[in-house]
Order: sequence, then structure tokens, then C-alpha cells
Amino acid sequence: MAADGLSATFRLRPEARFHDGSPVMAQDVKYSYDTLVGPYVSPGYKTMLYEVAGCDVIDERTVRFRFKAPNRELPLTVGGLPVFSRAWGAGKTFDQVVMDTPIGSGPYRIGPVNFGKDITYVRDPNYWARDLPVRKGTANFDRILVKIYKDNTARLEALKAGEFDLMRFFSAGDWARRVNGKRFATGELVKTEFRNKLPAGFQSYVLNTRRPLLKDLRVRRALGLAFDYEWMNSHLFYGAYQRVQGLFGNTRCETQGEPTPAELALLDPWRAQLPEATFGPMVQPPVTQDAMALREHLRLAQQHLKEAGWEVKDGVLRNAQGEPFVLEYMDSSEGGMRTIFSWQRNLARLGITLNYRSVDFALYQQRLQKFDFDITTIAFQGTNNPGQEFADLFGSQAADQEDSGNFAGVKNPAVDAVIRAMVSAKTLAQMLPACHALDRIVAAEHYLIPQWYASTHRMVYDAWRLAKPEVVPPYSPGEMWVVDTWWSKKP
Repeated sequence: MAADGLSATFRLRPEARFHDGSPVMAQDVKYSYDTLVGPYVSPGYKTMLYEVAGCDVIDERTVRFRFKAPNRELPLTVGGLPVFSRAWGAGKTFDQVVMDTPIGSGPYRIGPVNFGKDITYVRDPNYWARDLPVRKGTANFDRILVKIYKDNTARLEALKAGEFDLMRFFSAGDWARRVNGKRFATGELVKTEFRNKLPAGFQSYVLNTRRPLLKDLRVRRALGLAFDYEWMNSHLFYGAYQRVQGLFGNTRCETQGEPTPAELALLDPWRAQLPEATFGPMVQPPVTQDAMALREHLRLAQQHLKEAGWEVKDGVLRNAQGEPFVLEYMDSSEGGMRTIFSWQRNLARLGITLNYRSVDFALYQQRLQKFDFDITTIAFQGTNNPGQEFADLFGSQAADQEDSGNFAGVKNPAVDAVIRAMVSAKTLAQMLPACHALDRIVAAEHYLIPQWYASTHRMVYDAWRLAKPEVVPPYSPGEMWVVDTWWSKKP
């Protein structure tokens, strides 16, 4: 790191090699960086690397990244960028290399591929880093076959039939009721939950504020009041989940209680432009203990809607122009309808129609990229080290950038200011107030309706074929922990 914090210089290991045997050079690093901020890559990279001024080759194995301003996170960000060979695609533009096998430098290379069906990773016997201390005990499988199933039921039955060795479960219903059978009774298949200390993330219903119906804060709050999480967790999820609480659950950045003086120092300049709730106790999702509590929530939601200019006429919520209140929920999951049914029912009591639209995954991706939706679900990943990625999720610049991560369409100068404070913080004492300030704004503006998370990895594995370490790492990333550190008992 430069003394002024404006650059970071990296020295490449001379033994580092790509899969084709060529050395990993500084020019490959620069090529990779230039490609990732170019026209053929997800704009999320451009947002993440916005504060990087450039990348310079110092010599054949030394590369320097220059920064527009000191930023505690950028050295880690650029140090973690993927590096791929300049020979990948043989001079084609990056959008034309999709069908060409990548030339990487990791322990596995891509083997046979049946597009839409499966992909095989083959261990590289000449992997250059296999003897480094950080890689000892990892990459133990000669071949890893990842199978693709478009139907959840077919995938579960394939597991029971022995077509593959490991499956992670995200459906509480499947986990509670359908993970059984002969191979479980014999002990061949083992059903277990691995506890972890990973950040909770903030999986949420995203309200697209680009849509006229969702621009009004009072409307967004009303939609959240009609969502009965407690009923859903009890009746659909068998009590398997916890409610998402803010952006930074299960991390040191989690926000609680009243704002501190340091948080208020960041928020006060924007007081006239922020909801009053931002400056009080951390906004929490409504809790429905019983039917009476839900009735109170719906009464309050009705009041918010009326204040926003919506009233029920002939059983339908309409505005002053007589237009009905109709929203669309977009999903690509076959189980999505089941999970929103109770929310639909509660919204109907308010006179709101919430239509469910199921689309195939390709169209779903396309519509997300173009922000062509009213409401959808996004499983945002959590982090212990928040930084520039939040500019992609909530920054004003990203709101107008197609294919960015700002699905809610947030364009709020207060949000931009606290994100800048967060990424420029040099100490934990400076970072935490900025994280809390961002959390308070997003919660008070009701851009998201928090959903749920699990504190365990629910997995089934073939105990006759797979062996595992005795200790579960507290930050193990689910099935990737298995792929990276388990080993095979049989060929």
C-alpha cells in the first residue's frame, strides 16, 4: 500500500501458471481488469471498481492499481478480482467467449459440458499451488460433476435414487416432509444441518420504486404491514426460519435501538429529506402475534393508503382518477405462488390486487436486468466487511445503470453520502456508524420487505462415499465447503 493510500502494488508468484502451462503475468491482471470494466461485462463490476483510477504494469510480475481516493476496501477488492489468460478466446470480444473453455489458474479445469444438463470439473494434476500451506487438504476430488435439474421434485427423487452424492436444501417443506426413504434408513444417505456464523444476508421482497404505484413511502409501508411472516413461518416453513432484521444481521454491523451521536452526525444533514422514523429506534418489521394484531396492521395500512390518495370503492382500491391498485409479483420458482398466497389474501382485504407472474429463468433474468417488474424476491448476500458493493445495491448512479444491483431503484443523496462514509472509513469506529446510518435509512424508507433466513446449511450427503473433516468451520459456505475440503471414500 502506498503511504497516501492512493495505490496498491501486487507481486505475482513466479510459479503461478494457467491451465495451459503459461505463466500468470502482470499483463494478464491488467487485461482482466480492463475486461471487467469494459462494455461486455455485468455493470456491477463497473460500480464496484468505480473508485479505481487505473491499472499499471510495473514489470512482468508486478502490477499496481491506482485509486481516486483513499479507500480501506479497494486493495482487498482489486486483490480478489478474477484473473484469466489473455489467450482465452484468442482475441475475441468478451461477449463472444461464452462457449470457449476458460483458461484459469485454479485447482480444477472445466471438463465435459452438456449445456443445460451438467458440467464436470477435472482436477489439474499440475496445479501450481497444490503444495502451498493455504491449499493443503483442499481440492481432494479428481472429478466433480454438477448436475442441473429444472424441476425440484425430479432433483429430490434423483438424490434418493443415487444419481448424485450431495444436495443442499432451501425448501423447508421438502426438508421437513420429503427427505426420507430406503437409503436414509440404511444410513447411506445422511440428513444433517451444519450450523454456521455467516452473515444473515437480507433476502427480501424488492419494491421497484421506478414504478409509479411504489414511489410513495406510505404505500410501501402499507404493503409491508399486510405481510404476515409469523403465519407463513408457522404454516409453511415449519418454524425453520428467522426473520431478516436489517442489512447486517448476525454481524458486528447489525443495527439496534436508538441512533448514536456518531450516526446522527451522518444523518442530520439530510433530516429534511428523510422519514422521521430514521431518527428514532431502528425500524423493525411488524410482528403478528395473532389475528387481532393482523387486523390492527391492516387498519394502519388502510390509513397509510388513504393518506396517499387511495380509497376502496366497490371493493377495489382506487386513486382519484378511478384507477385500480394492481401489482405484479414476478418469480421464476415453481414454489413462489405458495409462499405469497397469504400476502395476496391480506392485500385483497385492502382492495389491492397482487398478480403472480411465473416466468422461465431466462426471461426472469432479462426482466431483472431491465428492471421490468413491480415486486420480486432477491436473496442478497450478507457480509462482515461492507463496502463499495452497497453503491451497486443502493447508489443513485447504479439506479440508472441497466443490469446493476439496484433493483429497488433507490436514488437518495443521503444513501450515497453514508455509503461514501462507509467505504472511506479507516477505523471500525468510523465504519460502524455509517453502516448503521445506511441500515436505518433503508429500513425507514421501506424499499424492501424483509423475508427470512436459516442459520444452518441443510444438506443430505452419501455417507458411504463421502468423508468430512471433524470440525465445521463457523464461516463455511455451504456446499462449497464440501467441494473444497471433503474427500471420497470410494473411487
